[in-house]
Amino acid sequence: MGQVGWKSLCLSLFDYKTEKYVIAKNKKVGILYRVVQLSILAYLVGWVFVVKKGYQDSDTSIQSSVITKLKGVAFTNTSELGERLWDVADYVIPPQGENVFFVMTNLIVTPNQRQDTCPESTGIRDALCSKNRDCPAGEAVIAGNGVKTGRCLKVGSNTNGTCEILAWCPVEKKSKTKKPLLANAENFTVYIKNSIRFPKFKFSKTNVLNTDNDSYLKNCHYSEQHLYCPIFHLGKLVTWAGNNFQDMASEGGVIGIQIEWDCDLDKPPSECNPHYSFSRLDNKFAEKSISSGYNFRFAKYYRDAEGVEYRTLIKAYGIRFDVMVNGKAGKFNVIPMIINVGSGLALMGAVSKRIILFMDERKASEPEPCPNPVVEMFPG
Repeated sequence: MGQVGWKSLCLSLFDYKTEKYVIAKNKKVGILYRVVQLSILAYLVGWVFVVKKGYQDSDTSIQSSVITKLKGVAFTNTSELGERLWDVADYVIPPQGENVFFVMTNLIVTPNQRQDTCPESTGIRDALCSKNRDCPAGEAVIAGNGVKTGRCLKVGSNTNGTCEILAWCPVEKKSKTKKPLLANAENFTVYIKNSIRFPKFKFSKTNVLNTDNDSYLKNCHYSEQHLYCPIFHLGKLVTWAGNNFQDMASEGGVIGIQIEWDCDLDKPPSECNPHYSFSRLDNKFAEKSISSGYNFRFAKYYRDAEGVEYRTLIKAYGIRFDVMVNGKAGKFNVIPMIINVGSGLALMGAVSKRIILFMDERKASEPEPCPNPVVEMFPG
């Protein structure tokens, strides 16, 4: 390329080009153009800036900690345990509550279990037998309580029986009371302290009222008028989730406690408040479903005077509470505002170009008008 070519190329870098503008003398096109412009403007102002706060920088990486503490006592009188007083060390599992805690409301107790041989439960299908060959020694009972010994135990003149097993004997009881043993748990209270932090803005807050009054937490209970009192009645938590506590306490279940922090940091910190919602998370829709409810087993071990180990097996039914925290914070920042304004202007420009192309295509598709015919007049 010659010197003249390079010179013209360099000079072309400083050329200024303008867009082509077309004035359409058409009311329909003009109205359409203005409607589209107003729609884009309404979207930009109403949705992007007012609803979504597009002028703010946001932080959704919330850092959260949850501390829970329960209070309440209950009294039971059963044939297995006799008279017994239950406090938080007995019915709260684990004792050091965090974002998940379990409150025992009903139980099946099998006391004085020792490692021995005994007949398997009749409700275990794999343990049913009619002869010893049906109980091969050393084979574990499927979904059962122990290992088969090779003997088929029958009661009286029955032709069928159950396999003898090596297990913790006697095997677990299957029946439970219709009324929950710890029905009084409805009146227990739980303290849920939630501390949050948005690291991008170095903003921290808690759901406990900042006060020097030591008696505040002893006398208050959560309500819409007391958002910063984190003391909740268990019965009300279940009611707010749309369930009856006594019905749920018999078979157990799972309740979700959602704490939402939506903070506009352009406003005073007092405007950043927690919002609570409650829901049942286990299978509540199928009342007769075998998967509904919540339970698990644990045992307490002892030794007798001869040093032989024995235990009390407890199948615990109760309500598990899951505390879930999420949120976001926003604060004014000129960069996202410029980006959103620029996007809106670019969208308006794209619409203008599209209408111009539409007018050019329409003009090109119209047939050219025919010339007026020439009529010659001859005198008669």
